[in-house]
Amino acid sequence: MSALGLSAAGIAAVPQPAAEKDRFHHDEIDGCASCHKDADTPAFKKAMTTGCAECHESNKAKAIRVAENGFADIEHKAAATSQAQSKGPGVDMPMLYDETKIGKEPNPMVKVPQGEFTMGSNNRLPDEGPEHKVTLKSYWIDKYEVTNLQYKQFIDATKRRSPDHFRSRTFPQGKGDHPVVYVTWHDAKAYCEWAGKRLPTDAEWEKAARGTDGRWFPWGNDFDINKVNSPVRWQNLKLPAGTTPAGSFPEGASPYGAHDLSGNAWEWVDSWYTQYPGNTTPSENYGEQYKQLKGGSWYDCSYYQCGISAPVFNRSYFNPTVKNDSFGFRCAKDDK
Repeated sequence: MSALGLSAAGIAAVPQPAAEKDRFHHDEIDGCASCHKDADTPAFKKAMTTGCAECHESNKAKAIRVAENGFADIEHKAAATSQAQSKGPGVDMPMLYDETKIGKEPNPMVKVPQGEFTMGSNNRLPDEGPEHKVTLKSYWIDKYEVTNLQYKQFIDATKRRSPDHFRSRTFPQGKGDHPVVYVTWHDAKAYCEWAGKRLPTDAEWEKAARGTDGRWFPWGNDFDINKVNSPVRWQNLKLPAGTTPAGSFPEGASPYGAHDLSGNAWEWVDSWYTQYPGNTTPSENYGEQYKQLKGGSWYDCSYYQCGISAPVFNRSYFNPTVKNDSFGFRCAKDDK
């Protein structure tokens, strides 16, 4: 059993706390309909636990809060809290530090060999199944999520707009090695191409995370808060949640040596949200309108009824223009 007494068989039934009513969630998008084109349909409303006000502040409240506090103030308060806690069980490095441990150049990569693996799951949400075999050529994938420091090299070189949590085109002090967030799918794709790489497909991402034995998590089948930056971890420790430096949970690495493939930041992949072969559960969301994200994050997503998001077969989907404080990415490359 895991550190919380959760196993793969029982994790889907774990109750999630209600979404935080006062959470400041900034994506520069006015209303849910910009993220979910089907926001006014009965199917979408049925999926929500309550109205949007449960999770999203009104535009007026949002404007007042920005005016009174400012993004920098919110970020600095979060950073001060993280600095005070310094480390937590399962974190292999401090939360904040000035000297990079990963570097500013594009990430080192790990090789995923050619072969077959099991993708998806028959045990949880309808869109995650059915399990099916996929054969891939060998390829490379980033060992870590792209960091703030690495992304800064890209925006400095290309003059691209900086993420929302940057100030004067740089990241918060001490967070150079944290995964960059507030990036759209288009931002992620542009960075990877600038770095001479590309975004991984959903199949490539999932094989890199789970290997060939069909495991639920990069480290095995038992959930463990000491191996992943997930909301369950922060709830258990009674600490404020947020990103952690890339590579903070070495025991949670995948069979191929890639880190943070569960938790920390959701990761954009280069695949549309479509049905798996053999899936007979219809959805109006399938098609070439939403891009997928994989891996879950530090943020509690129970508002969207996705349960624990850490399993590697979990699928999230959003309009490719959406960005927020839990969306990041890593890159891949063909094996030539």
